[in-house]
Amino acid sequence: MEIDSSAISRCSVEHQKIYTEWFSVADSDGDGRVTGVDATNFFVMSNLARPDLKQVWAIADSKRQGFLGLKEFITAMQLISMAQAGHVLNSDLLNSDVDFENLKPPVMDGLDALLARKRRPKSEPESNGNSPLQTSPSASSSWFTSPKSAKKVPLTAVTSIIDGLKKLYIQKLKPLEVTYQFNDFVSPLLTNSDFDAKPMVMLLGQYSTGKTTFIKHLLRSSYPGAHIGPEPTTDRFVVVMNGPDERSIPGNTVAVQADMPYSGLTNFGTAFLSKFECSQMPHPLLEHITFVDTPGVLSGEKQRTQRSYDFTGVTSWFAAKCDLILLLFDPHKLDISDEFKRVIASLRGNDDKIRVVLNKADQVDTQQLMRVYGALMWSLGKVLNTPEVMRVYIGSFNDKPINSVTAGPIGTELFEKEQEDLLSDLKDIPKKACDRRINEFVKRARAARIHAFIISHLKKEMPSMMGKAKAQQKLIDNLEDVFAKVQREQHLPAGDFPFVESFRERLNGYNFDKFEKLKPKLIQTVDDMLGYDIPDLLKNFSNPYD
Repeated sequence: MEIDSSAISRCSVEHQKIYTEWFSVADSDGDGRVTGVDATNFFVMSNLARPDLKQVWAIADSKRQGFLGLKEFITAMQLISMAQAGHVLNSDLLNSDVDFENLKPPVMDGLDALLARKRRPKSEPESNGNSPLQTSPSASSSWFTSPKSAKKVPLTAVTSIIDGLKKLYIQKLKPLEVTYQFNDFVSPLLTNSDFDAKPMVMLLGQYSTGKTTFIKHLLRSSYPGAHIGPEPTTDRFVVVMNGPDERSIPGNTVAVQADMPYSGLTNFGTAFLSKFECSQMPHPLLEHITFVDTPGVLSGEKQRTQRSYDFTGVTSWFAAKCDLILLLFDPHKLDISDEFKRVIASLRGNDDKIRVVLNKADQVDTQQLMRVYGALMWSLGKVLNTPEVMRVYIGSFNDKPINSVTAGPIGTELFEKEQEDLLSDLKDIPKKACDRRINEFVKRARAARIHAFIISHLKKEMPSMMGKAKAQQKLIDNLEDVFAKVQREQHLPAGDFPFVESFRERLNGYNFDKFEKLKPKLIQTVDDMLGYDIPDLLKNFSNPYD
């Protein structure tokens, strides 16, 4: 499976050198990013109409990052060249039969003079052996490591939506989370790698439903450490990601690497980390997406007693980080066990990410498939408490050709169309990654705000002198009433509150008397961030030609 055809891979070496030099001119501050302002100043030399340039930016910045890297810049230049040649610009143009390798660079009025000026020897301090492709470290990389400098981040350091979210988190949301111990109750504090991580896809299902084979099918090769068989073979969580060479990294090592977003998994202990590993390999698809392969959900007591870690807690942690969650089913394993129900319940709040895959569907004929599909929808309806019908993809995701003898002509055509739909869904993930980051950030801010109200209310209800232990236990026992009272007093939506039972369990280890009182200033800061700062950030990094 290919996510997209890189502009660089379809550009001659000669033209790539030209575009690289142009990129260094367009990138006014030399940070490896052409912002909207940079683009408007550079693209104007093409003499194209504003609507055409608006379309150029929209297609080149398909991920909505708010800036163009070198690859996106080359795409923009190729689009401008085609627009000058009379082509109608649209997103399908990049997948057309145009000979991109021999496509001539666009005509840019006045660019030669700018290039000549840049080539003059006056820029000696810049010629330190670094090529124009090498980008200077982003100012945002130090925000998470230097508390003092994090207090005052200059606006000029923000050159993308992700950088803006980092800045807002450090300055406005993190103080609220630290004050009310949000990181202990709900989710660990975010790090630089959490914002910069590639989109993730997690596969869940009972054993032998084809999870590992599904990843192998997409990669068209096996990843390091993969085991496939009819018995429960994958006994650990495996993150399959891009890397310079093929290797497996143990979980304890992965959890302490600053450039990987898995430090929060240390909360599940060594027992889990020994069943967690990262599998790296160089692959074009993994440059855009990271896959999370999971152990098959066991049935009966084995799931709870033979796992030495909190399986549902780990799946819930990954679900919050993932961009897509695939629930795989086998036509011969439609029963959803109590353990699988708990796993699906742990995905609460991430319903929009869930897709259901009925795998190995070519093992049954068309009539049986119709009955299997009906039984699967009936089973899901009892587990997923949603009035909407869950999207179910039907197919056989492996390297073998579809069994047309069993499936028949109707089934074969159906499987091919369903596979195309699912692959299209996967291809859209990188394009929606930035939108997903914003969505998750806003969800986290809302959750932290409600958490602050709950914690401060518990502190307020504690007596000042006598009977503290008894009062605390009473509050824990009547936590449903506490939630209802906080909801009424602060006019909060009931659906945003955490699970009562899981919150009650965590409260047992704390002394309410040491909780912080409500600090309206911190709440107001987060409200302003949600109401003004984030909309302004999105507006600043929208299409510069809007």
